[in-house]
Amino acid sequence: MGAAAWWVWGRAPDAEPVKLPSVQGSSHDRLKYAEGAAQLSMIQAHAIPATAVPITEPLSARMVYDEDVTARIGVSFSGRVVSIKVAPGDAVKAGQVLAEIDSPDFGAALADLDKARSDEDRKRLVLERAKALVGGEGVAVKDVELAKADHEQARSELVRAELRVKNLNPAGLAVTGQRLALVSPMTGVITERTANPALEVNPSLPAPLFVVTDPNRLWLMIDLPERLLGKLKLGNTVAVESDAFPGETFHAKVVQLGQVVDPNTRRVPVRARLVNPGAKLLPEMFVRASVLQNNGNGVQVPNSAIVRRGVYAYVFLQVAPGEFQLREVKLLTQGSESSYVGAGLVGGEQVVVTGALLLDAELSARAADKP
Repeated sequence: MGAAAWWVWGRAPDAEPVKLPSVQGSSHDRLKYAEGAAQLSMIQAHAIPATAVPITEPLSARMVYDEDVTARIGVSFSGRVVSIKVAPGDAVKAGQVLAEIDSPDFGAALADLDKARSDEDRKRLVLERAKALVGGEGVAVKDVELAKADHEQARSELVRAELRVKNLNPAGLAVTGQRLALVSPMTGVITERTANPALEVNPSLPAPLFVVTDPNRLWLMIDLPERLLGKLKLGNTVAVESDAFPGETFHAKVVQLGQVVDPNTRRVPVRARLVNPGAKLLPEMFVRASVLQNNGNGVQVPNSAIVRRGVYAYVFLQVAPGEFQLREVKLLTQGSESSYVGAGLVGGEQVVVTGALLLDAELSARAADKP
């Protein structure tokens, strides 16, 4: 996760510029360079927007499948894979065939069903014939009762055979002989496949044959220290950063707070839902997550933009081409790479992110030269 960060947390007030008195030792807080001055090549300024301020330090988190849009596909019967129609990474539609499986057990169940259906038909006809003859005394009443009992038994056996076939094929897969076509129940992407040609399958396999998911939706699992649990609320926005995409921030919403503290780590699992445009983030990817507060904004600036003078912090703003102004600011948080500024800076201002120390040194030197 990189170097450990240390943070100072406070409530983010509305960002307002602070009027700064003249810097001590100088009568001015501005520097202006002529066009083409060598110093300008070492100075960079960027407009930085205001954003919500984190209520916690960056936390370790990982991406996992969104189980609301994920299907783990297995079988409820024994058999053997005879053909595979898709590969990992393939996009599939609901109802698309993924594999064909030959199942002698299912074939036997179908045969039992046909036999039970035929037996029920035959005994129903015997019962109807006996009922027709009993009125003319051609058949004894006990024979009718026996025929009725045989028919009820045959009907019960038919029901049992139908239920067995339904249990073996609860999804109503297409059947050809004793071959079943395994299909995708949803539209998505094949992310995992354990099915191989000639693989023997059964309901007790340790892993699903296929995993189909919507890669544009993921869950973010955060390990939250228990001391921070009171600061977190459902609906909080989470800023997510990954080493795979430096400088890019993703956003998630907290949808569930854990109900149990892990006795070993003293952390609470928190789940957030993340929209994953372009499917950039992947399941099981480790990321950094910062939970943002609902009220109050700040401006996130790199630490290279901050100039310190004792206990006070300043930044330089580019107010015109080649002209820079020093301004005092209030830091809300301070990390190893960047900090959040509250009072003294508003979003959209041109903040000097490279060369701030050069400007500070020249401003101090000019102030010292004045009588």
